[in-house]
Amino acid sequence: MRIVALAGGIGGARFLRGLKDVTGPGDEITVIGNTADDIHLFGLKVCPDLDTLMYTLGGGIHEEQGWGRADETWSIKNEMKAYGVGPEWFGLGDKDFATHIVRTQMLAAGYPLSAVTEALCERWQPGVRLLPMSDDRVETHVRITDEDGTRAVHFQEYWVKLHAAVDAEAIIPVGADTAKPAPGVLEALAAADVILLPPSNPVVSIGTILAVPGIRQAVSSSSAPVVGLSGIVGGAPVRGMADRVLAAVGVEATAAAVALHYSSELLDGWLVDTTDADAVGPVEAAGIACRAVPLLMDSPAATAAMARAALELAEQVRG
Repeated sequence: MRIVALAGGIGGARFLRGLKDVTGPGDEITVIGNTADDIHLFGLKVCPDLDTLMYTLGGGIHEEQGWGRADETWSIKNEMKAYGVGPEWFGLGDKDFATHIVRTQMLAAGYPLSAVTEALCERWQPGVRLLPMSDDRVETHVRITDEDGTRAVHFQEYWVKLHAAVDAEAIIPVGADTAKPAPGVLEALAAADVILLPPSNPVVSIGTILAVPGIRQAVSSSSAPVVGLSGIVGGAPVRGMADRVLAAVGVEATAAAVALHYSSELLDGWLVDTTDADAVGPVEAAGIACRAVPLLMDSPAATAAMARAALELAEQVRG
């Protein structure tokens, strides 16, 4: 079975780890990772979602944080602070710096991001084929109004520095409209037996992947069943502040509203948490098969059960 997943960072990575637990040696998993969170810091190209996927699936993630390296140290960050060089609000550990240095050197030598990602995965052996959504530069910016007036800030500044404390007025995936899917992305979607949308942020993770011309069309026109999992449980995001960016695009933070935001043109199936069982009816009325199952990834067994439920719904949809 050829499975393709569109994924952001922590939620997507943890779900994929469960997916690996319920698939067999003959199954192939391709992950199309969000790169619109990417940012240049200290002269280095940082790819937070790709790295979180790579570290999590490769066994090197800081489990409690869900991002960054396990057993990390912070000497470089402290030295940069001593020199008065910022930004201080974005933490890169010493081990993590090495990844970004290698990536930046390879990009400077002319390698595209897809080739660099493949090379980095040679070390980590994540057990999936990890593809960036595009080799082109795409960055999510957020329009806000604060004491400095109305301005656009990089998504990382909005999320990490400002903690989404200011209302997001608009989400702008800068460069997405002219970007091209990375090599292998459209081919993987065309050949897929199942396409999954893990419980990643529907606006700034999966939404930005779908914003790259050709990707949404490839998903919606695929003969493979497309099944998504809600990252909204009980009217609130399981992790992060997805409700803040959903509001910016006029979508209520409910499991049903997110499914309708994706639409029946994209989704064939949708999983909601058992606490949101009342969403099943409205979602199915919109032409999307819907099931209520536990969606909290609080143990490896629970995460594996979520992945199994997604594959089972895909089979039911396939008929």
